Amino acid sequence: MSVASPSDSRKVTIASLLEKKLQRQRITSLTAYDYASARLVDEAGIDFILVGDSLANVMLGYDNTVPVTMEDMLHHTRAVRRGVARALLVTDMPFASYHISDEEALRNASRLLKEGGAEAVKIEGGVKRADLIRKVVEAEIPVMGHIGLTPQSVHIMGGYKVQGKTLAAAEQLMKDAAALDRAGAFAIVLEGIPREVAAMITAEVGVPTIGIGAGPDCDGQILVYHDLLGLSFNPAAKFVRHYAEVGSVISQALAAYRKDVEAGEYPGDSESYHLSQETSSELEAIRERKRLMDRKSS
Repeated sequence: MSVASPSDSRKVTIASLLEKKLQRQRITSLTAYDYASARLVDEAGIDFILVGDSLANVMLGYDNTVPVTMEDMLHHTRAVRRGVARALLVTDMPFASYHISDEEALRNASRLLKEGGAEAVKIEGGVKRADLIRKVVEAEIPVMGHIGLTPQSVHIMGGYKVQGKTLAAAEQLMKDAAALDRAGAFAIVLEGIPREVAAMITAEVGVPTIGIGAGPDCDGQILVYHDLLGLSFNPAAKFVRHYAEVGSVISQALAAYRKDVEAGEYPGDSESYHLSQETSSELEAIRERKRLMDRKSS
């Protein structure tokens, strides 16, 4: 399997993402959760890959991201790491991995790099997470921020709702972004916010903004791998664009396989292994001797 090679095959780093913002070059990102998807995304030239806690929904079948554990994130990060050569690899810190204490947050962030092979972690929250993010960065662990619709806060938010729709809410998002910028986050994901607010944040902060449901004025964009490919079982959000309907292709292939097996049409002779002519002759000779012996004994 081969895909078009990226025009720039150099390893993507935090510094190169910042350079893209300064040069007004768009940053591309996708999620990945296993070796195969990571290989495909990396070879397509995507700038950074996020092992998102969205694996709860698309890989594990949960209704939200809250149930995902550190062990889940480590398992999937290790798998993705083995498929990535060029892209920057970022991993979500799951719910409750950084909420209890700063010490536990540092320990868990360290594990994602040391045991998982991630090159950075992502932490949800704005002003209230700024002090923690500063401590994690001071421990030489790069952090990507995430504000707006933060899925780990789904119960507090009362569902997956667009954030920053009022003047006060928009002002709070501006404060959140500025706090993360000052705390040392190297990029900020803006999820589920009005385009106008995302544009103001992008213009104000010095680090790249990565939009998902935040309009085209961010420095980059991210989508969930399964959403982009039409592999989701739920209705797509407004911001999702299906670049393929792979789910339909897979369903058709599975149905065709079942039909062929039931009809005895798979596997065929060309899909079967055969003995060599020499071994076949030897086997036939053994069978012939057995038939002669059976006739004599009868």
